Amino acid sequence: MASDSTCPVCRTAEIVCGKWTLLLVKELAEGSTRFGELERELDGISPRTLSLRLRALEEEGIVERRTFSEVPPRVEYALTDKGLALVPIIDDMRAYGMRWLFDECALPAADAAAAGAAAAVL
Repeated sequence: MASDSTCPVCRTAEIVCGKWTLLLVKELAEGSTRFGELERELDGISPRTLSLRLRALEEEGIVERRTFSEVPPRVEYALTDKGLALVPIIDDMRAYGMRWLFDECALPAADAAAAGAAAAVL
């Protein structure tokens, strides 16, 4: 991706346009979560990819990793204030998708209901 480090849109796109990134932020917007829970929610993501995305978001200050000194050790991930600031972007993407990508008029009634339910999950 061409980049202009002085352009806020380009810089934001560099951070959030990685595969899985926005879906990961969407999941973390629900509250702090453990690695295994994220892996289950993000169907199809490999543990390596999840680990790399979490690490990159942590380096950007979007995600914080909390380690609890318990036996066995417990690690949770949560959005920082910087990460929470991305949630309105995700909400806008949801609204865009519902308005422009789900043509309910062209879908049979059962499919339209399923599309609406799927969008509500996002």
